[in-house]
Amino acid sequence: MHEVALSTQLARAVSRAAKGAKVYSVRMQIGALRQVVPETLEYAWGFVIKDTELAGATLDIHWVPLSVTCPNGHETQLDDLDFTCPECGQPAEVTAGNEFTILDIEVARS
Repeated sequence: MHEVALSTQLARAVSRAAKGAKVYSVRMQIGALRQVVPETLEYAWGFVIKDTELAGATLDIHWVPLSVTCPNGHETQLDDLDFTCPECGQPAEVTAGNEFTILDIEVARS
């Protein structure tokens, strides 16, 4: 379960960014290629931040499906990891789905 390791690193990054301010929520994007189970990451987040300065902060995950574009200009979302265009069979380039990004952190005003 790599979600615990990801949550630990995420908590460190959020703590550094918050600079001691009370954190209410963390909003992030996670792409399908990251092979993260959102529910498991949220559970791990709660476990990792318990009894820390981040205790009580929520994790709001925006899921990004795998999207590809082929040389012929076909854009599509894929459910599996076959990176060929379902319309023409050409190899496709990933255009979305590789994200693991903190979008914003809601903190208390000082």
